[in-house]
Amino acid sequence: MCDPGIRTMTREDVDFAIKLAADEGWNPGLSDAGCFHVADRHGFSISEQNGKPVATISAVRYSDDFGFVGLYIVTPEARHKGYGWQIWRHAMRHLGGCNVGLDAVTEQEATYKKAGFSTYYRSARYQSVGGGDMPDGVVSLSTVPFDRVLAYDALCFPASRSEFMHAWLHAPSVHSYGVMEDDEFKGFGVIRPCGMGYKIGPLFADDEAVADTLFRALCASVDDQPVFLDVIEPNKAAQALPKRYGMEEVFVTVRMYTKGEPAIDLGKIFGVTSFELG
Repeated sequence: MCDPGIRTMTREDVDFAIKLAADEGWNPGLSDAGCFHVADRHGFSISEQNGKPVATISAVRYSDDFGFVGLYIVTPEARHKGYGWQIWRHAMRHLGGCNVGLDAVTEQEATYKKAGFSTYYRSARYQSVGGGDMPDGVVSLSTVPFDRVLAYDALCFPASRSEFMHAWLHAPSVHSYGVMEDDEFKGFGVIRPCGMGYKIGPLFADDEAVADTLFRALCASVDDQPVFLDVIEPNKAAQALPKRYGMEEVFVTVRMYTKGEPAIDLGKIFGVTSFELG
């Protein structure tokens, strides 16, 4: 069933949605559009009226059981006319039967609660500046077999996302590192260029020491550039990381789900992959 004026985005349409996100101040990654699109080529929708785009949304169906909503934006001149609600219903039909997650700005938390979502924890974005020496103990993530990276990712994310992760790790100007100890994979981190500076994500690690090593490696790879890290509140060790390096809190979201919190290891999540795709 299709709503009038709503269609599945082309790859080029996703570029438009990313531009809207940039206009909203979300500072998306320069290669996010291509990486996002491969996650679910049917999960991105755009609404048009009189030949002009008025609203976008991503509803990525990672599996039969889990989906994630993001890029929910109505163009400024088209707001308060019902287009947002229309494309929202369209997206939620695509995620029928799933536990659906999203990261909401606090101002919209009550609205999503009315739509059937419940809040589980707070996340905060922190900012600092890259630089420093490359620490010992890290390896280029390209030297780690991809199936091992995916297996670790599965500890921290509730569904397989192999196509997305492959695109994410191989996007232009991305830096990624892992930590190996006696052939045991202890965690990995990724940093990507954005409209302003660089964002770290994901940053997944066994413990605070591994996360600290990865964080320093990622910062060292982008000398003197703004660096952003999104940290979840339930992981107290993760919260200590930005404090240790004097990072400034600049943005807050809340993680919400429709069917309860997935069974993932929050203690390994030191940096969220993306507020748009989970």
